[in-house]
Amino acid sequence: MRTTAINNLLRHTALTSALLLGSGLLLAQNDSSITMIDSAALGITSAEIASIKAQMQAAVDGGHIAGALVLVGNKEGIAMLETAGTQGPGDATPVDEQTIFRIYSMTKPIVSVAAMDMVEDGLLSVSDPVGKYIPEFNNMLVVNNETGETAPAQNVMTIEHLLTHKSGLIQAIFSPDTELGKSYAELIPGDGSLTNLEVAQRLGKLPLFFEPGAAWHYGHSTDVLGAVMEVAAGQPLDTILNERIFEPLGMDETTFYVPASKASRIAEPVHGQMSDNTIERPQLSGGGGLNATTEDYVRFAQMLLQGGEYRGARILEPETLALMQEKRITPDVSREYFFYGNRGDWSMGFHLQPVDPDKPDGAHNFGWRGIGGTLFFVDPANEFFMIYMEQKRGGPRGAPFDNSTAQRVVYEAVLN
Repeated sequence: MRTTAINNLLRHTALTSALLLGSGLLLAQNDSSITMIDSAALGITSAEIASIKAQMQAAVDGGHIAGALVLVGNKEGIAMLETAGTQGPGDATPVDEQTIFRIYSMTKPIVSVAAMDMVEDGLLSVSDPVGKYIPEFNNMLVVNNETGETAPAQNVMTIEHLLTHKSGLIQAIFSPDTELGKSYAELIPGDGSLTNLEVAQRLGKLPLFFEPGAAWHYGHSTDVLGAVMEVAAGQPLDTILNERIFEPLGMDETTFYVPASKASRIAEPVHGQMSDNTIERPQLSGGGGLNATTEDYVRFAQMLLQGGEYRGARILEPETLALMQEKRITPDVSREYFFYGNRGDWSMGFHLQPVDPDKPDGAHNFGWRGIGGTLFFVDPANEFFMIYMEQKRGGPRGAPFDNSTAQRVVYEAVLN
């Protein structure tokens, strides 16, 4: 584990060396992350690209989405970048790599990486009890979902449980029919009017859905992780992410709230309502609050593909990133609520999905998606990453193209 002082010294040394070399980390970060290479580098043909673009356009023409973007790249550059449609209904501006999307849960991997960077610096340990930072999580109760009775938790909730969604925390949207889910809806407003710490403190006063470590369940785990990080660092979450992720990578357009001057670049859905992300609110949601351009997210994805480093800026040590890709839904952990059932796994911050569905124990990719239609994954075995961006919240089923389709057709193109 590195100390903060050593870490800062290493980063300063790397920056100084880059400046002396003339090609400069600072200059490099001001350049676009979009460097196009021949699509043949990833085995993608022009016919496959035309087919993918036609399917995206069909989703636009069918009124499912206003526009979309799909990007595939490797360590050398971007082999495919295709768009269709516009930034929103009634907006004639085409979608491009500078369009700003609400990435929702694609925030979680970014926050998880920043948390592990803090672990490297000795500010956190994955074995730390959450109650060490937020006392409301000491002496937790677990609810019996059949009787409604509560009993003292036998296990202590740790930082690792937050990273792996095995904390016992849930979220009203994913558990609307449970009594605990209803309590969440009453106590946790969806308007961002509470701070991260206030949200976490309220959650700490509610019982857990299950014993920490006993099951996987999507929920507020990464929101609570964000609050823990704020307490441990003595900084708000946006400052933590800026210092540890965004500034080193040059992600200067990934923010919790979009400046009004950039509002014309925000993608909007045809179906469903999305909040006005130009209005600043107290909560900086680690679970789903970020907005980003594709150009910015390329930097993050390429850093992950390259073992934690991007253009001279090291965010994580390779062994830390490898730790973040270990399967954490072990046989003793219930998969009852896991989105993919018996397929795939979850690590400390990412989904783990087999590249070949017929080989569940073989190579896997890692990444995550956002509820607004976005998706990214990194495939170390095949040495590429994919980003898909759209904005959709509800609407008619049967879209000819979405994030799942994007993943399927990209794999068909790359692995054919």
